[in-house]
Amino acid sequence: MSTRQTVPVTTRALIQRINRKLAPQYRQLKVARGEKWRNEVGDYFILDADRNIVAETHVDVVALARELGAMQAWESKVD
Repeated sequence: MSTRQTVPVTTRALIQRINRKLAPQYRQLKVARGEKWRNEVGDYFILDADRNIVAETHVDVVALARELGAMQAWESKVD
């Protein structure tokens, strides 16, 4: 049997894909900078640019990308 191969996708590319999918709702996936922000909102969070508020915290990038259709089953995240 053949082994299943996946295509590597960088985190930066995933963030760009996700942001293109979120753009019509005026939302953006952001990376938390600084220890205080990481503790408060997690490594990644979604910003509602229309209302300028944090809409979601502690976002799993891979799960969100798969949910939005920005990452296919044959792709895997690499850092």
